[in-house]
Amino acid sequence: MADDAHRRPEGVSDATVEALGSLSKALETTECARGHLFAFHQCTGSADFELDRAVELLRAAGHGDWAERVRTEILGRNVIPGHWTFQIVEAYDRTYYQPFRDLEREAVARLAQGRHHLYEAELKEARRTRNHPDHTSRPDGPA
Repeated sequence: MADDAHRRPEGVSDATVEALGSLSKALETTECARGHLFAFHQCTGSADFELDRAVELLRAAGHGDWAERVRTEILGRNVIPGHWTFQIVEAYDRTYYQPFRDLEREAVARLAQGRHHLYEAELKEARRTRNHPDHTSRPDGPA
């Protein structure tokens, strides 16, 4: 049996558990997208810093004109008009991610007494093999 934090509160319907599970899954997908956005931010920043080395190497190789083009046309350039990647991350967080996260938390609080992952907890109970040591209901609980 699931621990109390993951046990369906009395009066919460199957439809509500499924709907909250879907909302949670959508938020998890958004978390993944946010991670990709941070990867984009870090990769773009790393590329920009590597341009310093490229400029130096182009100059050292006798290609000052190309070094200057890289320095003035690409190094430190906005990735979209008026934005570096950190500003995109901030706008995403402020405009989409934070409101989504807040709404999901409020829905779980109001519709399931704050109990997260009810859908997954019930799925775990339905799919586990009883009395198997690697299929225990809880980390500290009986098989």
